[in-house]
This record gives sequence, C-alpha cells and structure tokens, in this order.
Amino acid sequence: MVWTMKVWYDACTGKHVRYGVAISRRLREVGHEVILTAREHPDITPLADFLNEKFIFVGRYNPKSLLSRLKEGIKRQLLFCGILEDNMPDIAISHGSVDQIRVAFGLNIPTITTFDTPYADAVNRLTLPLVDYIVVSKAIPEKCLQRYNVRGRIIQFDGVDEVAWMKGFKPSVKYDFGSPLIVVREVESRASYAQNRFSLIKLAKKLTRLGKVIFLTRYRRKNIKGLIVPKEFVDSASLVAQADLFIGVGGTITREAALQGTPSIVIDIFQEQYVNDYLAKRGFPIFRTNLSSAFDLAKEKLGNKADVSGILADLENPVDVILELVKELM
Repeated sequence: MVWTMKVWYDACTGKHVRYGVAISRRLREVGHEVILTAREHPDITPLADFLNEKFIFVGRYNPKSLLSRLKEGIKRQLLFCGILEDNMPDIAISHGSVDQIRVAFGLNIPTITTFDTPYADAVNRLTLPLVDYIVVSKAIPEKCLQRYNVRGRIIQFDGVDEVAWMKGFKPSVKYDFGSPLIVVREVESRASYAQNRFSLIKLAKKLTRLGKVIFLTRYRRKNIKGLIVPKEFVDSASLVAQADLFIGVGGTITREAALQGTPSIVIDIFQEQYVNDYLAKRGFPIFRTNLSSAFDLAKEKLGNKADVSGILADLENPVDVILELVKELM
C-alpha cells in the first residue's frame, strides 16, 4: 500500500512563497497532496503568479498598527478553521507562520517550521514553543532556539534556506537596466523586529556615481530621483544573477545573490547574522559593514563576481530534510 499525506503550507512573505513552492513540488513528485495558502501581501501575489503556483489567499497583511496586526491575525485563524473543518491536513509546514502554527496546535496537527531569523523575537515567541519539528541551518546555535522554551525536535542541516530554490536555479528573465548594475533592497521597516527607522535611499543615490542603481521597494512604487524603481514585479533571483553588486541588510535577496556569485554587502543593523556569516566563511561573496563604510566597500567589490558552483553543490538542501520528516510522520 502506498501511503500519501495531505500537507498544508502557509506563506506570509515572498520568501515563504519560494520556499513553499520548492517544498510542495518535491512532495507532489512522491505522491503527496499539498494545500498552499497565503495572506494578501504585496510580495506574494505577483510572485505566486510568476511561479505558476495556485495559492488560496486567506486574510491579509496590515502592519499599520499593533491592533491591525492582531485583528488580521485573529481573522486569518478563524478563516483557517472554516477552511480546514472539512479538509483536515495531516501535516502543517511553514517558515514561522504565526496563524498557521496556532491553528495547527489547536487542532493537534503535527507542525514543521523552518527558521533563520533569531532577531524576530515576537514571531519566535508565538511559534517556536508550539511546533513539533524545527528545521534550521547548523549556522544558527541551538541556544537561539532554546531561549524560546522549545519542546519540539530540532533538526539542523548543513546549508541555508535559500538552497531550497537556488540549487540548480537558472535565471528565467533577462533584465536590461544598464551596466554596471547595482541592486539595493529597501529595509523591511514595518516588520515586528524592525525597531529603528533606517533608510538606504541616501546610500543608493550615492551609488549612482558607480553605475545604474535599482532600488527594490517594499510597499510603495513611487519614483525616486536618480534611482530605478521598478513599477512591476521583478524576479529578484534572476535580477541579482545579472547584477554586479547587491546591497541590503542581510535578508533573503542577499543570499540569493551570493549563492549565484554576485558580491553582496550587508549593512549591519540586525544582530545575529549567523547564516550570512556562515556563507561568508564557506567562501560565498558576502561582506558585512556599517553604513558609513558601505560606499567604499561597494567600489572595491563592484563587478567582482565569483564562481561558487562548487561550494554551492556542497550545501545541504533543507527540502531533503523536510521530505525525510514527512516520511517519518507517515
């Protein structure tokens, strides 16, 4: 007899969409059924369409205030209850979806979460104590998890989350924004972990002395003098493959760039950058600096692309770990 599982994956950001698609495609290959849900979010809808994956949109992202966050989260949880009432999954998987994990815990559905942001304190408090399995890069010390009273099983892998969709990745879109091309990613200022006001616009404008600068915004699509602000969806993974330099504060696109050999500068505003430090030690072109030194470092690293195919091949894919967990739960 062939046993199959009904797996529920919930996405809250663009990164979660890429991760969820990578996981779901592998699960489907071995016969499992996958339900993909997401909240309405400016990074999610166009990326889901681009990846040609059908998500069920449940609730929305409204970071206007603490009250708006709480109200939308509660609404999502109630909507999930209605959706699952006659369609109960066997396993719930996410990258720290507060709403999914709370519902799955209440319904006694086994949960698997991935994890790479020790500084996301609010999310970690609401998720890590409740989950059954945590799949996490060996770059992150266990103490970062244990401070949240983790009771589930911790499974570490020798890689980073982005390997899930960057191993074997080939750019599918050709962009022509000019050369040399510098990509700057706006800070996620509305996230719960973003305590201080911080902007990279001034640095981005200064970088126009070195080349064409694309400024990837989070929520607004307004013109910024001197910068290229795409109005339509841009596939970040394809874009940074063609760029000569990437600058951000250490998030997903940093690693998408570095895993393709594009030099990536991390402006130090968040602590516990374990996964970026891990990749830098492995030989990937990631460089940490402060805001005042970023321009000089950019001049030095611009265009110094590296062949990282060999060291990328050595990294473990977290999707393999998740597949083994699903087998165990069967």
